[in-house]
Amino acid sequence: MPKRTAARVEPRAGALTEGGPVPSKGRRSFLRQGLAMAGTALASGAVGTGVARATPLPVPPSNQSMGRPIPQQMYGMPSKYEAHVFRERSSVFKNRQNFSDWSMTPLQHQTGILTPNGLHFERHHAGTPDIDPATHRLVIHGMVKQPLVFTMEDITRYPSVSKFYFLECSGNTLTDWIKAASPTVQQSHGLLSCTQWTGIPVSWLLDEAGLLPGAKWVAFEGADGAAHTRSIPLEKVLDDCLLVYGQGGEMLRPEQGYPLRLFIPGWEGNVSVKWLRRIKVGDQPWYFRSETARYTDPMPGGKWRQFSFVMECKSVITYPSGGMKLKGPGLYEIQGFAWSGRGKIKAVDVTVDGGRTWQEAQLEEPVFDKCLTRFRFRWNWNGAPAVIASRAVDSTGYVQPTVEQIGKVRALTGFVQHHNGIFPWSVSSSGEVKNAVA
Repeated sequence: MPKRTAARVEPRAGALTEGGPVPSKGRRSFLRQGLAMAGTALASGAVGTGVARATPLPVPPSNQSMGRPIPQQMYGMPSKYEAHVFRERSSVFKNRQNFSDWSMTPLQHQTGILTPNGLHFERHHAGTPDIDPATHRLVIHGMVKQPLVFTMEDITRYPSVSKFYFLECSGNTLTDWIKAASPTVQQSHGLLSCTQWTGIPVSWLLDEAGLLPGAKWVAFEGADGAAHTRSIPLEKVLDDCLLVYGQGGEMLRPEQGYPLRLFIPGWEGNVSVKWLRRIKVGDQPWYFRSETARYTDPMPGGKWRQFSFVMECKSVITYPSGGMKLKGPGLYEIQGFAWSGRGKIKAVDVTVDGGRTWQEAQLEEPVFDKCLTRFRFRWNWNGAPAVIASRAVDSTGYVQPTVEQIGKVRALTGFVQHHNGIFPWSVSSSGEVKNAVA
């Protein structure tokens, strides 16, 4: 575990930094100082910071006519002015077929910690099946006293639980270990989403079936064309794993595993098996292909690590991020997300000088266990080239490492997953923001 070596400096109201005074934490202070920075533009009648002066607003056409009529029935959609916000397949690591691939969440446009269902990232191994919940069945067998079969109606009759958790693919950020490959944060970190999951603990159904002595592992199998299957330690299954049928206030969408999926909090996304149809209890792992080839990690000396389930503490700045352009020197609020598969986010530090110094960011409530945490940091940019990055600390004391630190304990070669290293963005003197991975 890397040690946190850089000193943390608490930003003080009125303290001078490279670009001038840092505003206090109050919203009014931030707006007042923003106005002062844009005073010339405002005096001429322009709106430089989005803060209106006492000039009467013209009456817009929307005030002078009726809006669209209310449909009898419909499924609501975002405004047509938000059409630029969409999930997108990777343009960095391209697959040449349309069945085993991923679509990435536009994190730069996410306003809170919850990802809209239509923007939640996807990962498939054999496309998206359409499964009729009326005919779908879940079986539990293996080292149990009584094998059982459940319908969806059986499962949804149990009292439900709802939890907020992030979900991250183990391949998130794998294209940007030692060179800049992804132009935007959607392409570098978009295999990450967060929502409220609704279902029942797996332990409830295992209790119904009754575990036999010696049971230690559980296999979960999906009903997709790949029959994606993973072995999970029984201890974790009994601790907090869920059988999920609801997501973000509605039933699962087909691409998220409708009508039933496994959800394992804090672990790599591929173990949360979608379209779940079978649970088998055993005394050892099954060593499926996903456990001997695909989801393994290269290590020093030519060895490979198996069952590296946990997604370690990580963070990324989403504003400003790659592809954006700052309008000029002045006050900006750096924003981003932090998360940890081992617990809550305890702190996030931000650097604006390429890692020479770090200052503590403000965490936005709520801060939940194994959930996205939003952070904010006020920056008075003086217009000089800068390199910004974030560094998260979780409730276990684990500090997000640099790629150099990860490279001392793992082999960064080939198709390397579990990249939780500090990720930099550069800001040029013209305000252009780019991927700054060396």
